[in-house]
Amino acid sequence: MDAPAIPDDTLPAQAGSGLLIVDDNADALAVRILAAREATQSLDLMYYMWRDDGSGRLLAREVLDAAGRGVKVRVLIDDINQQASDDHYLALDSHPNIEVRLFNPSGLRNGSLFRWLEMVLRVFAMTRRMHAKAWIADSRVAIVGGRNIADEYFGAASTNFRDLDVVIRGRAVADTNAVFERFWTHRASRPVTELNPGVVAGPPQSAVAGSSDDRPLTQGAASLDEFLAARGGLAWCERAQVLSDPPDKVKGRLGRSWLMRELQPKMISARERLEIVSPYFIPGRRGTAVLASIVRRGASVVVLTNSLAATDVAAVHGAYANYRKKLLRAGVELYEFQPSNRRRRMTLLGSKGASLHTKSFTVDDRIGFVGSMNFDPRSISLNAEMGVVFEDARLVRKLREHFAAERDPDVSYRLSIRRNLIHWHRAEGERIVRTGREPNAGIARRLLARIVRWLPVESQL
Repeated sequence: MDAPAIPDDTLPAQAGSGLLIVDDNADALAVRILAAREATQSLDLMYYMWRDDGSGRLLAREVLDAAGRGVKVRVLIDDINQQASDDHYLALDSHPNIEVRLFNPSGLRNGSLFRWLEMVLRVFAMTRRMHAKAWIADSRVAIVGGRNIADEYFGAASTNFRDLDVVIRGRAVADTNAVFERFWTHRASRPVTELNPGVVAGPPQSAVAGSSDDRPLTQGAASLDEFLAARGGLAWCERAQVLSDPPDKVKGRLGRSWLMRELQPKMISARERLEIVSPYFIPGRRGTAVLASIVRRGASVVVLTNSLAATDVAAVHGAYANYRKKLLRAGVELYEFQPSNRRRRMTLLGSKGASLHTKSFTVDDRIGFVGSMNFDPRSISLNAEMGVVFEDARLVRKLREHFAAERDPDVSYRLSIRRNLIHWHRAEGERIVRTGREPNAGIARRLLARIVRWLPVESQL
């Protein structure tokens, strides 16, 4: 029996947009499964990363099941995170109702040593990536935010990310469709079969997880409507829009910071407060000056990012550290997410292991944003990013409540400056304690971050 279509009677009379913020990892998996199961015509999926792990295979199974019902599936994946080969994508693509394309791909495939050589020789072209994320079912429901498709985004890994998605119905879904179409039809999006001539694909079933008791996966909901109702339903608002950088950004065309130019006027309009969450935060001289000017006008500016102990990307933290004192002296409030008790894998680049992965901001009680864009040079100038911006007091209040919980002294360090030294404040039982060193960060982390502070690599971070 075909899955039920997403009903039109969920849309109110006004042609606005209905939004639900999803902050729980298990809920984020459930809403994608339910949207896929209710699709009857199309699934359009675009992601920076889709790992061949438990979560990746589970969602691939939902995609394959939808294709088996006659749903036309298009999958667009950025090519930077391919682990070893294209076998997983070729297998999915072998289904007649599924087409897989890779964005800005390397010319050499399957883990070849020459592929890595190509990445070195084309380093500036290859580091420009499609970092956008969207899950669209029947052009009626969209899921936009910061999560990729991998275990760590859905609570299934030893170290998991804290992230946000927004479920969308109504007018803003058309924005999301338009973003997908621009990237799907761009010349940088190439069919995976075209990149692997003569390679025989395995059967589609080889790319998916086997059947299992999936009742816990949908959080007990039998339908998307039931899931949404159990979480308070959609907040319908007139002013919501999904924005993205143009795909030509990754080719160095059409400007370096299109999305930020759209968002910055909203941010600097803050009259009372601007709150920013970004796991990788490098404001640069210009950004530091902008934030300082907002404070001088009488508004508070609060920023939450990863601590050195929590981050996996020490290079980014090293560049960010160059601006901490200037920001604190200007009156910007800084918080750094505390590490978990588990050991983390640290890399110079990538996103494996950081606890904080949310990219969002709020302006007063008026404007909110959730998306894929970090506040760093890479997102602003190199990667193609996307997100949803909305003006709705209820949604902004929920986002602010989430932000307040994430900067609680049990969760994040509060930074201060005294006699030109930075201090970190955290809860220890009933007391707030202070330290003058990067908390819980080993010598290797501190040394690497210190070295990066002096290297001319900020524009690539």
